[in-house]
Amino acid sequence: MSADSSALFQPFTLGDLTLPNRLVMAPLTRNRATPAGDRPGPDAAAYYAQRASAGLLISEGSQISHQGQGYLRTPGIYTPEQVAGWRKVTDAVHKAGGRLFIQLWHVGRVSHTSLQPDGGAPVGPSALTANTKTYLADGFADVSEPRALELSEIPGILRDYENAARNAKEAGFDGVEIHAANGYLLDQFMKDGANKRTDAYGGSIENRARLTIEATEAVLKVWDKGRVGIRLSPAQVNDAADSNPQALFSHVIEKLDGLGLSYIHMIEGATQGDRNAVPVDYAGLRGAFRGAYIANNGYDRAMAAEAVASGRADLVAFGRLFIANPDLVERFRLNAPLNEPDRATFYGGDSKGYTDYPALGEAA
Repeated sequence: MSADSSALFQPFTLGDLTLPNRLVMAPLTRNRATPAGDRPGPDAAAYYAQRASAGLLISEGSQISHQGQGYLRTPGIYTPEQVAGWRKVTDAVHKAGGRLFIQLWHVGRVSHTSLQPDGGAPVGPSALTANTKTYLADGFADVSEPRALELSEIPGILRDYENAARNAKEAGFDGVEIHAANGYLLDQFMKDGANKRTDAYGGSIENRARLTIEATEAVLKVWDKGRVGIRLSPAQVNDAADSNPQALFSHVIEKLDGLGLSYIHMIEGATQGDRNAVPVDYAGLRGAFRGAYIANNGYDRAMAAEAVASGRADLVAFGRLFIANPDLVERFRLNAPLNEPDRATFYGGDSKGYTDYPALGEAA
């Protein structure tokens, strides 16, 4: 092992869990849930177990309700059948020695009427259509026009988060990550480009952050704070942008720190793009949070080692590299060549591009 990478392979204490290394498998939407019932697909247990050497695995986003779904064949965590399907996955990961958190997801306005209960309109903070795409049977398509959530509906959303958190515990997960990033529901409420409300959930930064904090508090009714993290993205994603992201996320992280969350999982810059896409001081945000900081977006082995060794990050999350390299930890340890991801198989399909990437020493 080269000296510059040694920091990546030091154990880390996350809440009451001991992680064997600093590498995290990021949540990755793969659109391979069962066509009926949106349960984890037949290969999901093998897929996650293959990658169990990561210090921590975070599952693909899993909708907390039917209303929370935004893409075809993404798994849920709101029915008994989905819970049973996820139990097979967590059992397989634990048998392989891994630790798995589930990402709790409500997409908000990033959806299509064909995915919604009774073909209804997706919901968001305001009736503003996002300039973005969803994934349907025929491929990518424009999202549908949303309707604004009524104030009276907010308690039901919070109950959905609490119920999903309870289901996650029943399914055997080690913890949960709240998806408050990438222009989905909680991010939509936080960012003034998507939220034009004039009630207690709109206007000021405090009001716009309210739903994210309340959803976190709902999850904390079920899980110990050491087993709960949250994902954030100050940049504009899925057409959700804010006019003052530094002020917004400084406030949000101050509130999250007060709740004692285990970690914040920060997408630094634009996903798969410019790491300086927004004028945000990530080091300052990291310094304002007493829990762990997971860095994400465009990291390679050398960048990750530097971030951990310098203290800029406690852990580093990888997405596409974990798709293509189930044994990414060992490859990084040996500085071995990496498999190239097959973009054509990222979304939908069968085992091809899902469970068939070779490990070191295996024939391609």
